[in-house]
Amino acid sequence: MMQPTEATRPATADQSRRLKDELSESMSFSSQMKKEDEELSVKALSAFRAKEDEIEKKKMEIRERVLAQLGRVEDETKRLALIREELEGFADPMRKEVTLIRKKIDSLDKEIKPLGNTVQKKETEYKDALEAFNEKNKEKVELITKLQELEGESEKMRLKKLEELSKNIDQTKG
Repeated sequence: MMQPTEATRPATADQSRRLKDELSESMSFSSQMKKEDEELSVKALSAFRAKEDEIEKKKMEIRERVLAQLGRVEDETKRLALIREELEGFADPMRKEVTLIRKKIDSLDKEIKPLGNTVQKKETEYKDALEAFNEKNKEKVELITKLQELEGESEKMRLKKLEELSKNIDQTKG
């Protein structure tokens, strides 16, 4: 009859202890990774919120500047219209200044329009980025939940298998 080899012999108590220690270390490592992942998630979310607040602040600053500039332009337009009416009664030398001022107003109007478009574009980009972020974050949460479920199932299966091995060892001793 053939002697059992190292690979075919039942596990000893020492091997069983080593398996339990390895399992414990694996579960501890998994827990550590979950904590690190959660810390990274919290940090990423915090950083995103800070950026979001910064973007909102800049957006408001630009909006206020645009509105202030629009107000100044409107006031300037009214003032210039009054000046123009007065100048129409005067001689030609004043007409050059009116023309110069009108050109400045037109120039300001040309600068204001792109700023307004930029504000609208940035608002749209912000909304799109926020929506994409929320979708990705939701997906991440779902994956973390799935991972936790799988880890729980894996842990149960491994513990059950270890118990079966332990029983098998006990049966072979008896």
